[in-house]
Amino acid sequence: MTEQRKDILDMLAAGKITAEEAEQLIAALERDQAPAAAGLDARPKGKVKYLRVVVDATDNGEPSRVNVRVPLQLLRAGVRLAALVPPQALVKANASLSDSGVPIDLTQLKPEQLEALVEHLDDVTVEVDSPDATVRVFCE
Repeated sequence: MTEQRKDILDMLAAGKITAEEAEQLIAALERDQAPAAAGLDARPKGKVKYLRVVVDATDNGEPSRVNVRVPLQLLRAGVRLAALVPPQALVKANASLSDSGVPIDLTQLKPEQLEALVEHLDDVTVEVDSPDATVRVFCE
């Protein structure tokens, strides 16, 4: 049973959706999974736990590798902690981030938005190739 199917059944059991809605969701899920299963690079779907960044580079002719695995729970905890930061400090942090070229509004960062982002991260793979380095960002 896939994680998505289990979530649908859990919502049905909790009374959040009707049996008809559950049936429609499962049918849509099966339609979406059929083409994905045919793909050669299809990864097993499950709840993503880590954001992985892998960099293979050549520095002065020497190969080097950076392999970072960040637990998404750390990201979730950070968002929850941001709610405790005083608004005046968030305004200063936003200004500093903007001055550095990072246009993020920390006052708009909400835990429920993060969950929606994390839910879709398993579909994201970023690969960057340059003459001296290869960068891969993906979730597992």
